[in-house]
Amino acid sequence: MIDYKELKSQFLLRPDITYLNFASFGACPKPVFKDYQDWQLLLETEPVHFIADQSLGRLKTSREALAAYVHCDADDLVYVTNPTYAINIIAKSLDLQEGDEILSTDLEYGALDRTWNYYCRQKKAKYVRQPISLPVTSKEAIIEQFWKGYTAKTKVIFISHITSSTALRLPVEEICEMAKAKGLLTIVDGAHAPGHIPLDLSKLKADVYTGACHKWMMTPKGNTFLYVKKDFQDRFDPVIVSWGYEAAMPSHSRFLDYHQMQGTRDFSAFLTTPAAIAFMKEHNWEQVARRCRELVQANYQRFCDLVGSTPVCPINDDCLGQMCSIPIRTPHPQQLHTHFFEHYKIEVPVMVHGPHVFLRYSIQAFNDQADLDRLYEAVGEIMGRGSCF
Repeated sequence: MIDYKELKSQFLLRPDITYLNFASFGACPKPVFKDYQDWQLLLETEPVHFIADQSLGRLKTSREALAAYVHCDADDLVYVTNPTYAINIIAKSLDLQEGDEILSTDLEYGALDRTWNYYCRQKKAKYVRQPISLPVTSKEAIIEQFWKGYTAKTKVIFISHITSSTALRLPVEEICEMAKAKGLLTIVDGAHAPGHIPLDLSKLKADVYTGACHKWMMTPKGNTFLYVKKDFQDRFDPVIVSWGYEAAMPSHSRFLDYHQMQGTRDFSAFLTTPAAIAFMKEHNWEQVARRCRELVQANYQRFCDLVGSTPVCPINDDCLGQMCSIPIRTPHPQQLHTHFFEHYKIEVPVMVHGPHVFLRYSIQAFNDQADLDRLYEAVGEIMGRGSCF
């Protein structure tokens, strides 16, 4: 039996804030944060030993723990600071010719839309943001709409495992399977996936995958992995050329050398991955995540009814994880977010995506029904005053 009150006490979040925005940056449990501080202290007590002599060995240990968790070879992973950094590595080196197309959706994360636009313009390629109709009716409908963007010029697919603003779980397993049959390179933005939904890279036919450990895996900020299949690793140069290029003591893997040997960096956040995995194992995280999903789904229609909108997808595990996005109408999304925080002490994002605005709540182990009731009451009060909605 999981003691959720005790589990809530394991987090460092302010007790006066109703925290319904775990999805943005995660939050670190006390044992994992202590592990982080221990690594930082060790770094400061002997910086040369930590950075120059021990960093690669310690990174290997951490990568091995992560690889076991996401089911892949540890040598196919490197640590970077965030998924945008990871995709920049890929986009910068991708061999695109004039007229080539990258097929994506119109639901992707804004920073990565910008990344692809930047590099596609440099190479005179085209980034295709295939429209996905909202509300989504089924994962089969998403697949059908996605492939309407495919042409003879399509060389790459890029897709989110779980979208940021709409909180949709996309059918990447099926899409990657179909993409490989067409001979396409498959790139998945899994920023929200690790620690959130089951992830098995040995089964997923993704050539490139990036996932944030500092979100749902609950490590300190700035901990993300980039996975690249062995067949493709030599295609991608580092964003920063440093000691790993023409390394004086090269390892067995140019991929690891290029992307790990970057000079002076604080590796502490990367090294906390084993502690985060141990924390989840100790607290039966599969059951915790199931409870969180149930809480998300049980309240979704209720919120949509309150604001007079429709869920963006069927309310089931095929489409939703531990967060959902409620379509709302407001002329002042940023002001509304600030209003929730300043007047109600509720941390909840108001997401703008193209013409759409969403109130997105995300649920973690420390949340309960009372937190969502608090948000529900706040929304009702604001609507009753005729402001913001």
